[in-house]
Amino acid sequence: MTSDAGISVLIVDDHPVVRDGLRGMFASAPGFRVLGEAADGVEAVAKATALDPDVILMDLRMPGGGGVDAIRELTRRSARGKVLVLTTYDTDSDTLPAIEAGATGYLLKDAPRDELFTAVRAAAEGRTVLSPAVASRLVSAVRTPRTPGKEPLSAREREVLALVAKGTSNREIARELFISEATVKTHLTHLYAKLGVKDRAAAVATAYERGILG
Repeated sequence: MTSDAGISVLIVDDHPVVRDGLRGMFASAPGFRVLGEAADGVEAVAKATALDPDVILMDLRMPGGGGVDAIRELTRRSARGKVLVLTTYDTDSDTLPAIEAGATGYLLKDAPRDELFTAVRAAAEGRTVLSPAVASRLVSAVRTPRTPGKEPLSAREREVLALVAKGTSNREIARELFISEATVKTHLTHLYAKLGVKDRAAAVATAYERGILG
């Protein structure tokens, strides 16, 4: 949960100038506080474990420990903080592993500051955030090796998936569909299995690719 002091952020980037710029940006905006910085993935895991931030802004390509490995380790440790990738790269070889490792969102460094602030707020609430360029790349890149023809999604699973695609949190989905949050998670588990994916972002991308979402 975010505190009254605002959304707490950990900045991870191997370039000091980038870290300084992001720190200054968040320091000047109400509703945020920077807990610390890390210069590589290994330090990111240590700092995230010690500081328990709401959101971890994660660069991907860093000497001394890349972002994807750090995301994977944070996921393994069930870290509370949501990882929002902030990188220069939107290639398939960067995007898909980061999402599969457990990143909540993926933004490019040329995103406007207001878009970045909105993304951090959304990530703190557990909502999936993808820049338009990354979203379209995911839609075209995600290919499920299994043949479509598995059990089709139920009407309720389609409703849940459509709300996930809009960036709706589990709590909001539960409220909108008048079901419990636990039931939402069950529906998500079932539709992940049917789509052959592991997380929300991949489910949305696969659903678009297969024409389930229009």
